[in-house]
Amino acid sequence: MARTRLVAGNWKMHGSRSANRALLASILKDSVKGVECAVCVPFPYLGEVAGQLAGSPVAWGAQNVSEHAQGAYTGEVSAAMLLEFGCRYAIVGHSERRQIFGEGDAQVAAKFAAARAAGLTPILCVGETLAEREAGRTEEVVGRQLNAVLEKSPFGEAVLAYEPVWAIGTGRNATPEQVQAVHAFLRKKVASATRIVYGGSVKPQNAAAIFAMPDVDGGLIGGASLVAEDFLAILKAAAAAGGK
Repeated sequence: MARTRLVAGNWKMHGSRSANRALLASILKDSVKGVECAVCVPFPYLGEVAGQLAGSPVAWGAQNVSEHAQGAYTGEVSAAMLLEFGCRYAIVGHSERRQIFGEGDAQVAAKFAAARAAGLTPILCVGETLAEREAGRTEEVVGRQLNAVLEKSPFGEAVLAYEPVWAIGTGRNATPEQVQAVHAFLRKKVASATRIVYGGSVKPQNAAAIFAMPDVDGGLIGGASLVAEDFLAILKAAAAAGGK
């Protein structure tokens, strides 16, 4: 079964109403065939983004989701709420959530299960720190993070994203061969049809080489997703790499 490429933008805590409209308008002007495109945006912008993207080939989603369905959880956003805004995707376990906000494997697994049970497609992020890589523990760490989810919920049609913490916004980049090695390891743990995307500072300059790797099915794009020209270049690189 062929795996359709996915390029998803993670805007993180960036954007404004006017900037978002301009960015999406530029992306919509230059549709790229042969690759699925999505943007994961801050919660307050979901309504406007949904309105602008409705009927277009571009899907949208959230950067986080609560493990709770409802209740006295001030500041949290449930999967059901996201669905009301037409979200297809929800990022779960991003390294910034793990590192800055202290989300552990158990909480990430609970969020994944809640998102999937509600009908969202989770984008599960796994990745190691520089210290863990230098200690030779990459497979141990990403395997543990993935296993925590698999023990709680079937993976289904969810997306897996490998994002080495040491290669995000640090100026250091993983080589395509390093990326492929981890993706191949992860591939052994999930169904062959599962899409595994890479999230370690993908840019127009390195996208083609990374997407050429046999077990890389696209990218989870941070900073470059905020620049229409860069994001479109990455989409085109993914389309040129073809399906798998």
